[in-house]
Amino acid sequence: MKAVLLCPAKDYPEAYDWAYDNQAEALESAGFTVEGRRWTADAPEAGADLVLPLVAWGYHQHIAQWHALLDRLEVARTTVLNPIPLLRWNSDKSYLVELGAAGISTVPTIAVAALDDAALAHARTRFATTELVVKPPVSAAADGTYRLAAGDEVPEAVRGKRMLIQPFQRAISTQGELSLLLFGGELSHALIKRPKPGDYRVQPHLGGTEMLCEAPSEAVALAHSALAAAPALATYARVDMIADEAGNWQIMELELIEPALWLPRAPGSAERFATAVFTQAEQILAQR
Repeated sequence: MKAVLLCPAKDYPEAYDWAYDNQAEALESAGFTVEGRRWTADAPEAGADLVLPLVAWGYHQHIAQWHALLDRLEVARTTVLNPIPLLRWNSDKSYLVELGAAGISTVPTIAVAALDDAALAHARTRFATTELVVKPPVSAAADGTYRLAAGDEVPEAVRGKRMLIQPFQRAISTQGELSLLLFGGELSHALIKRPKPGDYRVQPHLGGTEMLCEAPSEAVALAHSALAAAPALATYARVDMIADEAGNWQIMELELIEPALWLPRAPGSAERFATAVFTQAEQILAQR
């Protein structure tokens, strides 16, 4: 079975081999023939039995092109994992509002069509805090994310833009962010990600670090609930969450498009990942 892993555009500034190589190796060990292709190419799916957008970094910077690709793959009935409806849904972080409305414990989130100072004032009242985080609903790697203290106004770079507003989670700097990796709906491994001193962003390129850990049972249950509320089955998923001041877990993000899976950190995770992908791909192809 030939699998194409979608990769960043040629001008994407960050190295991606550290994510691509171990995922490709895992799939090759399971019997796949693997090829990496840029997601921005004219027909990256050509000749593939399966397309995985696992390293399609930068899609958020060209969102119209990304949606056009998803639309074309859907019309062509290309086998894509995760499924296209799930990729489309997960491309916009306003799903957090949807999950919260469905009773799933999430970091409280307000979506605004045009961010202004009145929206910040409303959020500070509603969340009973002076410290906020604003972020674009279509973003990755903390792009366009700002932490705002008491009295801070809207950053000019995002004034008037569609944005999400959340209360700043102090636990990110002390306890860190918990990431659960699930393959085929089953927990594979978990990590704690922490920012560098003085920061709140946990991404590796911003100085964040990660460490393998045990997954609390309450966090696993929340991850399952959140994924069950999504519009399709996730063959691979990274569920990022944080504990509130009372110790209750809250979803920060569902990473269902191109998450770092940290396979080298967890023994057996590469095999679990590849088995989940192979099993789901075979089931889809058998129904064609």
